[in-house]
Amino acid sequence: MYVLIFLAVLVVFIAIKGLIIVRQSETMVIERFGKYHKTLNSGINIIVPFIDQPRPISWRYSMVGPRGETISVYKQNPRIDLREAVFDFPKQNVITRDNVVTEINALLYFQIIEPEKALYEIENLPQAIEKLTQTTLRNVIGEMDLDETLSSRDTINSKLRGILDDATNKWGVKVNRVELQDINPPKDIRDAMEKQMRAERDRRARILEAEGLKTAQILEAEGQKMAEINRAEGEKQAAILQAQGQAEAKIQLARAEAEAIRLVSEAIATTKGDPVNYLVAIKYIDTLKEMVKGEDTKTVYLPFEATGVLSSLGGIKELLKTN
Repeated sequence: MYVLIFLAVLVVFIAIKGLIIVRQSETMVIERFGKYHKTLNSGINIIVPFIDQPRPISWRYSMVGPRGETISVYKQNPRIDLREAVFDFPKQNVITRDNVVTEINALLYFQIIEPEKALYEIENLPQAIEKLTQTTLRNVIGEMDLDETLSSRDTINSKLRGILDDATNKWGVKVNRVELQDINPPKDIRDAMEKQMRAERDRRARILEAEGLKTAQILEAEGQKMAEINRAEGEKQAAILQAQGQAEAKIQLARAEAEAIRLVSEAIATTKGDPVNYLVAIKYIDTLKEMVKGEDTKTVYLPFEATGVLSSLGGIKELLKTN
C-alpha cells in the first residue's frame, strides 16, 4: 500500500518536473547531458526530468544608480527575455579629433533574437555589449571635432547602431537604436560656448531690431510717397477742373461778346457807321476806367489821336436815341 502511494507520488512529481510553462515573449534553452537539445517556445512544454536541464543565462553589467553612482549587477536566469531591453551605460570620457576630453553617456536598445547564440557564443552578453559600445563610441567620437560632435547626434547614433548591430549579430542580438544622452565638454569650453551663444543672440537681436527699424522707415516712406501722389493727383484734378471752368467761362464770355458785337454791328450798319471804331472806343473807355481807379492817379493825359476815337461815340449816341 505504501509502495503504491510512493510510486503515485513519484509519478506525479516526475510529471510536474517534466512540464514547463513558458510565458509570452520568453524562451528557455534545454540541454540534455550538457549538450544543447532544444529551445522552448511560449506555452506548455514537456521535457525529460533529471535528464533535460534549462541552461541559465548570466547577466553581469554596470548601471547608473539613483545618485549617479555606478552599480555592478550580476544575476542568472534560466528564462531568456525576448523583449527589447535598454542599457543605460555609465558616463565615460572620450577624446575628440581636436583633442577635447568630453564626457558622454549613451542608451542602447537591443533585443535577443537567437537565444542559442546568446548563450553559447559569448560568456556574458550584457558586459560584452557594454564594452563594445564604449569602444565603438570612443572610435566614432575620435573621428569628429567637438563642434561636429555637438551638432551631429543623429549621425553618431546611426553610426553606432550600424557598427554595433553588425558586431553583435554573431551573438544572436539585434541592436535597434543607440541614443546619446549627454555630451559634456570641459567647463572652460562650456563657458566659452555660452559666451559665444550669448554674443550670437545679442547679434541676432540687433539685426532684428535694425530690420524692424528699416521696415518701419520703408513703410513710412511709402506712406509719405502715397500721400504725395494722392495730393498731387488731387491738385492735378483741381487744376484740370479749374482750367475747364475758366475755359468754359471764357467761351461763354466770348460768345456773349460775339453776340454783342453782332448786335452792335447790325445797329451801326443801319446808320452806315463803322462798328470797328465803336468797339475800339468802348475798349478805350474801359481802359481809362481802370487807369483812374488807382489812388495815386490824379490826372490822365490823352493822346491827340484819342479824340478821333472818342468822337465816334457821338454817332453812337445819336444811334441810341433813334432806337
